Amino acid sequence: MPTYDFDIGILGGGAAGLTVASGASQFGAKTLLIEKEKALGGDCLHYGCVPSKTLIKTAHVYHMIKNARKYGLPDAGTKPVDFRDVAARIQSVINTIQKHDSEERFCKLGVKVEFGDARFVDEHSVDIGGKTHSARKWLIATGSSPSIPPLEGLKDTPYITNKEIFSLDRLPKSMIVIGAGPIAIEMAQSFCRLGTKVSIVQRSGQILSKEDKDLADIVMGRLQSEGIEIYLNTSLVRTKDLGPEKEVVIRDKDGKEVSLKAEQILVALGRAVNTAGLGLEGISLDFDRKGIKVDEKMRTNHKHMYAAGDVTGTYQFTHAAGYEGGVALSNAILHLPKKADYTYLPWCTYTDPELASIGMNEKRARDAGIEYTVWTEEFRSNDRGLAEGEEAGMVKMLLDSKGKPMGVQILGPHGGELLSEWVAVMNGGVKLSTLASAVHPYPTLSEINKRVVGNYFTGKIFSPTVKKTLKFFFHFKGRACE
Repeated sequence: MPTYDFDIGILGGGAAGLTVASGASQFGAKTLLIEKEKALGGDCLHYGCVPSKTLIKTAHVYHMIKNARKYGLPDAGTKPVDFRDVAARIQSVINTIQKHDSEERFCKLGVKVEFGDARFVDEHSVDIGGKTHSARKWLIATGSSPSIPPLEGLKDTPYITNKEIFSLDRLPKSMIVIGAGPIAIEMAQSFCRLGTKVSIVQRSGQILSKEDKDLADIVMGRLQSEGIEIYLNTSLVRTKDLGPEKEVVIRDKDGKEVSLKAEQILVALGRAVNTAGLGLEGISLDFDRKGIKVDEKMRTNHKHMYAAGDVTGTYQFTHAAGYEGGVALSNAILHLPKKADYTYLPWCTYTDPELASIGMNEKRARDAGIEYTVWTEEFRSNDRGLAEGEEAGMVKMLLDSKGKPMGVQILGPHGGELLSEWVAVMNGGVKLSTLASAVHPYPTLSEINKRVVGNYFTGKIFSPTVKKTLKFFFHFKGRACE
């Protein structure tokens, strides 16, 4: 039997890689973790979830101060934002979390951590800086990077992505955001609230194109009300560096060219998987530009090699990466068969209001040809929402023909937090009647979950048949006021 340096080797120190490294070592497996960057934590910690949510909070606070009159308060007065202070706060949050994702912590867990570029020399070995490490099993969790379009002039025009946006030395006076997915929309709203004049350029006819249009349009309306210009149904023509400004030329749906100028360009057109330079071609690993191919157990076509996280191109969320890492850990280390199931995978776009989702929305249900009914409850009917000045948005619940929830979308304040109740309900197989009868504290935003289910049961409970039955048995006299 061949001998190897390690029981398992891991490429990538993000959510998936850290999950497997921590678990494998604590289970007693000799573990190697290789990260190409200078610190662990992955894109989420350094350029994604953590800095973006920190920025969103800062922008939200500034926005609240500027709108103090809405809450019966006098104008507070604001000074221009010094983005160096904002960037410093972002970095302080990253540094605090970094301690949990440090080399020292993982070393204490028994994990050998190496930094540098790794390349497979065979199916069990990688070269890193001229040194070879072998492992019985491997996990590839190298993540993703910003996708850059082949746009005329872009190579000669300075632009930023999520990797640079959180460390700018000053707030741009103006910004053109190319793309209208979650990252693009979150950053557009945040910078607009801080004082940047923002324009969004989108190829399709709606922002957040994977979401239901009615909910995405409400978000778009909020962005426009805050001063963001949005160009839909456009195609990118070219960019040009004009010195103090950058130009982006777009073509609208009528074929007319429109010139947009701004101090900064943010490219946010999705993600590209990080597979280049890993030597995957040399070991005949099955992958393409969309990602490494894996089965439900996160195995590649080489059964001792696994992949998880963004690099698979499946669901590019940090929580999805952590979940997939757990699936890979169960199969690779514990030899307990476990399959990935994304049926009730939740996600959230952290705009204001937030748009959170679990299961199917109407768009996916229609594409799948599934019959469904929709039940809604608006936040303007929620007393806590009214008290806090949060009236925009709704809960949308999709039920199948048997009355079982297929999916829930929440557009409103703290939508991601409110969705957690549905994570428990749908993953735990909780009956809607149980949720409808559960007592929620008043006044809370979470009451809206109970109310949308109550809307479904109202027609059944207060039906003409029920009324006739009760009248027959108890001789009820009917309405007291017409």
